[in-house]
Formats: sequence, structure tokens, C-alpha cells
Amino acid sequence: MRFLSIYTHAPNPAGPTPEMMAKMGALIEEGMKEGWLLATEGVQWGKEAVRVSSKRGEVTVVDGPFAEAKEVIGGYALLEAPSRDAVVGLCRRFLSVAGGDATCEVHELFTAPTP
Repeated sequence: MRFLSIYTHAPNPAGPTPEMMAKMGALIEEGMKEGWLLATEGVQWGKEAVRVSSKRGEVTVVDGPFAEAKEVIGGYALLEAPSRDAVVGLCRRFLSVAGGDATCEVHELFTAPTP
């Protein structure tokens, strides 16, 4: 089963520390080697963001930063796990490395049936 984990946290303009980056790099390397981490990226926070919305057929575009945001998307991970419990365990490992107050919102990805 494949899952998308979206990592959110409080805004931190200073960014991650070198120590955190080293720990995260080790976890990412381990996950890639073991096959449970398929892809991951951090997200740039700040003015580069844009929100594109559609309402009743009209599309609007709003440039960031979004001052009202109490949390920001820090990154995502595409995970392979045999069950919901297993993916929750992977997210627990990630959050222990990431530190601070944060959330991983996890969604199982749709897999089209094979003919």
C-alpha cells in the first residue's frame, strides 16, 4: 500500500538546524535503502507560495506569504507500508527526528485495479 504523508509545523523562518538535517538525512537514506520511503522533499516556506482556487467556475490566484497560517507545509513523503499501523509507525519515527510540535497527515493513495 502507498501513502502520502504531509508534514506540517509552525512557521520557522530560521529553518532546520544542521544537526536536524544530518539526522533527517540518515533517516531518509535508511528509508530509501529499506524501500519504505519512495520519495520525499521539503517545501520552501514564504513568499514563493501561491494559492489557486476554483469557485463556481471562477479561478482565483493569491500570492503568499499567508499571514493567517498557524502552520505551514514543511514537506511530504511518499511511503510504502503494508498497513495503516505500519505507516503510523514510520510517521512516529519521522516526527521523533523532526522534533518540535508538528503533524503528519497521512492519506492512502488510490491504486487502480489491474485488468
